[in-house]
Amino acid sequence: MKISLIGSGNVASVLGRLIVKSGHHNISQVISRDLEHAQQLAQELGAAAGDFSSVADQSADLFIIAISDTALESFFVKGDIQKKCVVHTAGSVGIDILAQYSNFYGVLYPLQSLRKEIKEVPTIPFLVDGNNQESLNYIETFAKSISPIVSRSTDEERLKLHAAAVIVSNFTNHLYSIAEDFCQKENVPFETLKPLILETANRIQEFSPAKVQTGPAIRKDIHTLDKHLRLFTAHPKLRTMYLRLTDSIMNP
Repeated sequence: MKISLIGSGNVASVLGRLIVKSGHHNISQVISRDLEHAQQLAQELGAAAGDFSSVADQSADLFIIAISDTALESFFVKGDIQKKCVVHTAGSVGIDILAQYSNFYGVLYPLQSLRKEIKEVPTIPFLVDGNNQESLNYIETFAKSISPIVSRSTDEERLKLHAAAVIVSNFTNHLYSIAEDFCQKENVPFETLKPLILETANRIQEFSPAKVQTGPAIRKDIHTLDKHLRLFTAHPKLRTMYLRLTDSIMNP
């Protein structure tokens, strides 16, 4: 399958590498707002490059729009692709935003934290949808050619999973950042916590998170909680967050 890739950021870069690595498809074109960025990714993927003023490759079979949610709302593909399959990769944008481009459209949402700097592409679950059964089957078949985990998902289901993904990934990473900052200010090594972080993540591969919750809050260990709160007096923002999370664990 010949693919036109629109975007050059984190999702577009990782998705492009995954597509090329699969050996089943080739990327003929990379289009990006910034021509230099498009050229860099295109060179890596063996494709032609263009900016948003460029006409889409009319010979492509699939057009993947991998740009930000905000950009997606104002972007317009140049060229007649009415009979071609067009997908976007956003988790919180509805499928029908693509109705203006084609009669054959859908969603190819990678439910994974992606950064263009990563050396190895992680397993990426894809949530797919289509505006009709033919579109859905086509997109699902493509997704299965690049990933072992593919699920059909409506706009509403995808939005719910996107919100949950923010909690388990973005919010969790923010807590890591807060803990690292606390350790630096209190002159204790954050590195020592990394095995614990890995163990916590590995544990939920086998058990429900609720079943393996540990710590003073779940034990209602008021004595230890009080010690921690006194320690956090010098860190008021962290103290407030600690109180709220403790309350959430003690009163689910």
